[in-house]
Amino acid sequence: MKKNRKLKFWLLGIAAFLIAAVFCLWPTQYYIEAPGEAFQISKYVKSTRKANPNFYLVTVSERPEVMIDYLTSFLRPADSRYSKDELMGTSTSAEYNQMQRYYMETSQNNAIYYAAKKANVPHRQEFLGVYVMEIMSNSNFKNKLKVGDVLVSVNGKKFNSSQELIKYVSSLKKSKVRIEVIRGKKHLTFSGETVKLSGTNRYGIGIQLVDHTRVVTKPAVKIDAEDIGGPSAGLMFTLECYQLFTGKNLSSKKIAGTGTIDDQGKVGMIGGVDKKVIAASRQGMKVFFAPTDQPSGVKKSETNYAEAVKTAKKIHTKMKIVPVARFEDALNYLEK
Repeated sequence: MKKNRKLKFWLLGIAAFLIAAVFCLWPTQYYIEAPGEAFQISKYVKSTRKANPNFYLVTVSERPEVMIDYLTSFLRPADSRYSKDELMGTSTSAEYNQMQRYYMETSQNNAIYYAAKKANVPHRQEFLGVYVMEIMSNSNFKNKLKVGDVLVSVNGKKFNSSQELIKYVSSLKKSKVRIEVIRGKKHLTFSGETVKLSGTNRYGIGIQLVDHTRVVTKPAVKIDAEDIGGPSAGLMFTLECYQLFTGKNLSSKKIAGTGTIDDQGKVGMIGGVDKKVIAASRQGMKVFFAPTDQPSGVKKSETNYAEAVKTAKKIHTKMKIVPVARFEDALNYLEK
């Protein structure tokens, strides 16, 4: 009898342990956004000249949560929780990751192009079309286009920039259009109608897009960011490329920063800047460049720079937060 009670006790203990383990490892519908790491950009930028090892890009960690991770995240002040819809919208995980790779590609090309332009070395940018990043629910092409398609023409007309494409389609008002896309190695043609874009008086195809370009420079510079996605390393890539083109050494200190870059040198707002400040500080960065970009609807107190300063004070870091609106702001700071 005593033996049976002991066996029953052990069986109940094992069952309780298994139930607790299943509960802790049960997947949730949430993702955690947390401070990532700072990586030397010189590892990703290749040229005939040696890259400066003192420039760093900073990442944000995004991971799907299991129950134990979700619950303990409330004990980590730097962690944020987002539902799958908040993070990815209507995209699947595969589509979301693909979108981040395309954003990174555009960021790299803009960085190389603008750095070459500022360094006054031979350069040219070829417009190859636009990547389809998302298809709106009211688009006539909803079940025709796929994320990752490259749109190359509308009604047989080709363009030199996405702005030209958008302007042309908008001028058509509500009408039938024929678009040509490249999907893998296939050229496909689809027909449909333009639709009124939500919140505007403009008409369009109803897609979110990003430029697909190729940049050629002399000397040649290539960037391979491996599995890092998104456009937020644009500014730091531009600084590294500028050094390679000019042969200058802009810093002997560890410099990190964030911000998108366009082909005109403007530094744009990004997400997760608080987490990037924490990650950069943890890895001993001396300076952190933060965008002052203030898109419509964003208060001055909500800009990346304002949030970076607030976070730096909160964690008592000695790292200096430097405001940048354009590439030249970061360059002037380093040169002076």
